[in-house]
Amino acid sequence: MKPSDRIFCALDTTETGEAVALAEKLRGTVGGIKLGLEFYCANGADGFKAVADTGMPIFLDLKFHDIPNTVAGAIRAVAPLGPKILTIHTQGGPEMMRRAAETAAEEALRHGFQKPWVTGVTILTSMDDADLHAIGVQDTVADQVARLATLAHQSGLDGMVCSPKEISLARGATSPDFKLVVPGIRPAGSAKGDQKRVMTPSDAVTAGADVLVIGRPITQADDPAAAARAIAESING
Repeated sequence: MKPSDRIFCALDTTETGEAVALAEKLRGTVGGIKLGLEFYCANGADGFKAVADTGMPIFLDLKFHDIPNTVAGAIRAVAPLGPKILTIHTQGGPEMMRRAAETAAEEALRHGFQKPWVTGVTILTSMDDADLHAIGVQDTVADQVARLATLAHQSGLDGMVCSPKEISLARGATSPDFKLVVPGIRPAGSAKGDQKRVMTPSDAVTAGADVLVIGRPITQADDPAAAARAIAESING
């Protein structure tokens, strides 16, 4: 995989026109665009389609977490849009994860589109051990990520979302073909923002990341395409 193909740029906007314009600027310099909960709540499927029409693969990051039937229905609703990657919360349990993976495969076969990666979110990168303890989880982030990674793999998910600090531990709990989608990526010298567990792009790929989710270092740059190219070159270097 080319270094640039590993990069999915997280768009921090609810404006469809702004998202489309940035996707067009980044076409050919990143592997895809991440659209999150705020964007989808504001613009729905029409907003998704407008960005997808630029030709960029889309990571639709909605982090579904509900009873198995509801999550299966949500997957059934969004899978025909053609996202490259979808997210669910691993803390929804094995049955919820299994139904999500099965539904994505069934819908792809039924409608003839490429099956999206269904990936599991373990512990949000804005959280640390103290945050887990505050909600009654006494294990460390590392222990909880390992447990949820194993569960996600056993439940048939295509991969997981994890902090760069847990890449090697997630890989050890799963398998070489299990996709690791990694936010919390910051080029050297960038501000951490609200991320607590971060790593440079080059170090993350070396550790075993498949996809790097990078937002502000690209979107807030004076020249987003140039910033993306510089990040890809740092991975090469």
